[in-house]
Amino acid sequence: MLPLLTDTRIVAGRYIRQTLSSRLSLGIGMVQPLMFLVFFGPLLHDLPLGGDGDSWQTLVPGLLVQLGLFSSAFAGFGIMLEKHHGVIERVRVTPASRTALLLGRLVRDVLQLLFQSALIVLAGLALGLRAPLAGVLLGFVLVAVLAVALASLSYALAMRVSTPQEFAPVVNTVNLPAMLLSGILLPMALAPGWLDVLSHFVPFRYLVDAVREVFAGHYATGAVGLGALVTTGLALVSLALGTRVFRAAGA
Repeated sequence: MLPLLTDTRIVAGRYIRQTLSSRLSLGIGMVQPLMFLVFFGPLLHDLPLGGDGDSWQTLVPGLLVQLGLFSSAFAGFGIMLEKHHGVIERVRVTPASRTALLLGRLVRDVLQLLFQSALIVLAGLALGLRAPLAGVLLGFVLVAVLAVALASLSYALAMRVSTPQEFAPVVNTVNLPAMLLSGILLPMALAPGWLDVLSHFVPFRYLVDAVREVFAGHYATGAVGLGALVTTGLALVSLALGTRVFRAAGA
């Protein structure tokens, strides 16, 4: 266990330094959520959205999930670049744990997402968001678990395909319906009955509902428990799959 933790720390440190050296990458992923926050949020003011919270307590949690959905799902692009530059081939001959090579990347991804999420919440506070600190922190935890799940799948896919032209269409095909059916921008309770039923087959819907609940100060509800359970289960399955792929590939 100690060698695994040591290797994970070394790998995470490498990717954290790499991310910090390119500050632009920290901001690019936030452009779309911030645009929705500034240009879409005011349109929801005083509209009945079907929940206990106000419009900002509905929109901001959804944007945090959107941020995690897109940034984590495309995390595998980094591996595509490493393949192109021969980094993966050099890593294969190192004694580092193959599991640590995945976990180190995930640590960087989670920390980056939490930093970006904090900025989104601060922007929301400036625009009128009011949410309990405990709820915000719990929402961050749930979104971090989502990042582990999606980044693991993204890295596993990137290890299996050869070019970005194969990688991007798969991610986009999954991400777009997932975003539309999870109720990120508006609660699915406002949708027609058939669309609401269909959305229950999208696991991210339960996460969105859970984060909205905790931002409204509700912690011991069925929606929070179900969202945490579904997201944790997805993370465990995805992490197991990603670990298996990394071990098999030797990278």
